[in-house]
Amino acid sequence: MSAKPLRVFIVVGEHSGDQLGFKLMRALRQATGGHIAFAGIGGEAMAAEGLNSLFPLSDIAVMGIAPVIARLPTLLKRIRETATAIVADPPDALVIIDSPDFTHRVARRVRRALPRLPIVNYVSPSVWAWRPGRARRMRRYVDRVLALLPFEPAAHRRLGGPVCDYVGHPLIERLDALRPNAEEAARRASSPPLVVVMPGSRRAIVNRLIDDFGAALALAQRNAAFELVLPTVPHLEDLVRARVASWPTPPRVVVGEAEKLAAFRSARAALAASGTATLELALAGVPMVGAYKVSPIEAPLKFLVRAPFILLPNLILGERAIPEMLQDQCQPERLAALLSALVRDGPERQAQLAALSRLDALMRLDAGENPSERAARLIVQTIAADPG
Repeated sequence: MSAKPLRVFIVVGEHSGDQLGFKLMRALRQATGGHIAFAGIGGEAMAAEGLNSLFPLSDIAVMGIAPVIARLPTLLKRIRETATAIVADPPDALVIIDSPDFTHRVARRVRRALPRLPIVNYVSPSVWAWRPGRARRMRRYVDRVLALLPFEPAAHRRLGGPVCDYVGHPLIERLDALRPNAEEAARRASSPPLVVVMPGSRRAIVNRLIDDFGAALALAQRNAAFELVLPTVPHLEDLVRARVASWPTPPRVVVGEAEKLAAFRSARAALAASGTATLELALAGVPMVGAYKVSPIEAPLKFLVRAPFILLPNLILGERAIPEMLQDQCQPERLAALLSALVRDGPERQAQLAALSRLDALMRLDAGENPSERAARLIVQTIAADPG
């Protein structure tokens, strides 16, 4: 180890990246015996680990076409400022985490100015689903990709992308919080069954799905009674409560991570929007129906999507184990019929449970190493291998 500590510049673009970033900082400290210093862009979690962010994460954490256009001058300014800061005081490595519309623009600028600086991309863009040519282009400015999904290294090899390693999804560190204890397992089998409703964590998605979900649940409850619980996030609580108040059987709305996971551990089935929640439910062993709708502006772009499935569990399993009701397919009658089949202990439920039981083996890491630790080890290896 040299007398000078390693210096790593980390760039994230939103809250989920901040969550990965703070765990990575901890793991890098452990991997280097604390012989490391950090700079970069992060949020509250990374700040708690000692990062002095170049500017507030809220400046760049925007989603959706309209918000991005409205904030475009600020985004472009922050890209330039970030790249300039890196080039002015070169670190030993640059780690970009997710948010490719921001982080990859920073990486391209840095690579032009510092061609020998190791650049690691933590969280692969969805090149296997959307704009696959990005994989090959990434080789110009990314030395290594750290993937959260087990099929992504093969996708990068097929598409000519950078070296890519599976480091594990953060959810595999939380299996104890997702799996039911004996009492919760008994609740899953009891009557009336508990059904979890997950209409999304973004306002636009909730607005597109929540009425279809409410109508579907009303139809399904004509055939069998069940309790409903709807986990949501604080900034959507008022919207969700207002929209479900008129449902024939309003769900119990819960807010916060602990309440959500408690519901998952006791649930018999779920109706969920596509997103990370479907992987959480799958790892919790909850059979589900998945649904998604995009805006009329975005709908024509579906012809550019190359992935065979949209739900993360299906992509990992390599089969449509979970029904995916998209756009015009997302109709209350169809959702109700599929959900009712999963609430019953019939062949549809048993087939999905058997498929979900395969996820552990597909996502498992070597014993004794979690995703953050593996990511840190590979980053340190990448720095050590750099000849410059």
